[in-house]
Amino acid sequence: MSSSFFNPTRRGFMAGTAALGATSLLGVRTASAAVDWKRFAGTTLEVNLVKSPRSETILKYLSEFEALTGIKVNAEATPEQQQRQKTTIELSSGKPSFDVVHLSYHVQKRQFEKGGWLADISGFMKDPSLTDPSLTESDFAEAGLKFAKDSAGVMRSLPFSVDYWIVYWNKALFEKKGLAYPETFEDMAKAAEVLTDKSANTYGFVARGLKNANAPVWTTFMLGYGTTPLSADGKLQTQSQGAVDAAKLYQRLMTKSAPPGVSGFNWAEAQSAFLQGKIGMWVDGVGFAPPIENPEKSRVVGQVGYGVMPKGPNAQAAATTGDGLGVTAASQKKEAAYLFCQWAISHDMGARLLQAGAGVPFRQSILEDQKVREGVKMPGAWLDAVAGSAKVSQLALPVIIPVTEFRDIYGVALTNMIGGADPAAELKTATAQFEPVLARSEG
Repeated sequence: MSSSFFNPTRRGFMAGTAALGATSLLGVRTASAAVDWKRFAGTTLEVNLVKSPRSETILKYLSEFEALTGIKVNAEATPEQQQRQKTTIELSSGKPSFDVVHLSYHVQKRQFEKGGWLADISGFMKDPSLTDPSLTESDFAEAGLKFAKDSAGVMRSLPFSVDYWIVYWNKALFEKKGLAYPETFEDMAKAAEVLTDKSANTYGFVARGLKNANAPVWTTFMLGYGTTPLSADGKLQTQSQGAVDAAKLYQRLMTKSAPPGVSGFNWAEAQSAFLQGKIGMWVDGVGFAPPIENPEKSRVVGQVGYGVMPKGPNAQAAATTGDGLGVTAASQKKEAAYLFCQWAISHDMGARLLQAGAGVPFRQSILEDQKVREGVKMPGAWLDAVAGSAKVSQLALPVIIPVTEFRDIYGVALTNMIGGADPAAELKTATAQFEPVLARSEG
C-alpha cells in the first residue's frame, strides 16, 4: 500500500481532534474532542517490538503518532527469539528499559501474567480523556479479549494482530470431482480421500507434520470435538475422548490423503505444495495467504477458496493465535504508553495492516468496513473467511508457560501417528511426559 493512504498534510489516525467526529479518508470517525492527545507532549517513550511486517507498519507511520501527540518514540524491532529473551530478562529484573512491549499471546501470555509484568489498562479504557469512544471491548474478537485479559478478567494489553486457522481449498480440483466445500470434519476427510490420486501426484490434504509445528493442527481439530488441551481448572485433557478423536482425524488425513514426506512438513513446505496446484486442501493460518494470489509464486492464482473451519461433531471453531501491545507495569509513563498502544491498534492503522497484507487486526469494525475492504488486494472470500472465523474464534494452544515443551512432546506423538502409531497410546505416553513439566511451571 502506498503512503498516499492518508492525506500527507494531516496527522493521521486522530488528526482532527479539534472537532468532535472528525473522520479519516476512510470516512470513519477517528477522533474525539474529549481525548487530549497533546497531554503528554514532551514525553519520550521506549517501545520494544518484534521484527515483523506488523512492526514495520508501525514504524513506517510512527512520525504521525509523534506529530499527533508531541511524544517522542524510540522504537526497537528485533527478531522474535532475540526479543523474547530480552523481554524476559529485563521484565524479570523489575527494571525494563521499555514502556511498551510487543508480546506473542499464544507463547507469552501466561508467563507475562504470572510475572505481573503488564499494567492494568482497564481504567484507561474507561477514561474518555484517554480513550476514543470507538475503542470498546465489544469490537474485539472473543479470542482477542481472552488473550488480553488476565485470569481475573483485568485488561492487561490491547489485541493487535490475529491469525485464524482456515481451510485453503483448490476450487478447480473440487469442481473436477464434483465436490462442494466441506461442512463437517467427516465431509473434509471424505473429500480429501476422493481428491487423492497418487498416480497423478494429486493429494486431497496437507498440513504440518513436523514435530512441534504440527501441534496446532491437532488442537485445531480438538476444538471441533468440544475440548481443549487444558481444562478451566488447569488439568490436562490430552487423553480425553475428544483429544483422541482429534488425533485420529489428524492421522487419517495425514496418512490417507497427504503427500509423501509430510511428516517433515512445516508451514512453508505445506504452503509450497499447495501453490503447485496438486493439493485439494491446506489447513493453516490466514496470514500465509498473500503468496497464493501472487502469479510469480503460485500456480493457483484465482483458483483458491478460503473457508472457515468446518464443523466438528461438537462445535465449529477457528483456532486462533495472535499478538498484542502492552504497557509495562514498571513504566513511569503509563498513560503516554497507553496512547501509543491505542494508536497502534486504531482503525486506520489496522486498515493499513490489512491492506498491506501485513496482518489481520482483531477489531471487527475494521474487517467489516466496506471502504477498508475495497482497498484489500486479497479476494473477498479471504476477508469473509477472516470475518467468519472471528465469530467462532477459540485459542489454538493452552495458556501455559511451557508452550514450547507442550508442542515438542505432543508433536513427537503426532509425527509418530503419521508413521502408523496408535493415537491413544501416543497421547498417553506424551501426557505422562508432559504432566511433570506443567506442574513444575506452575509450582
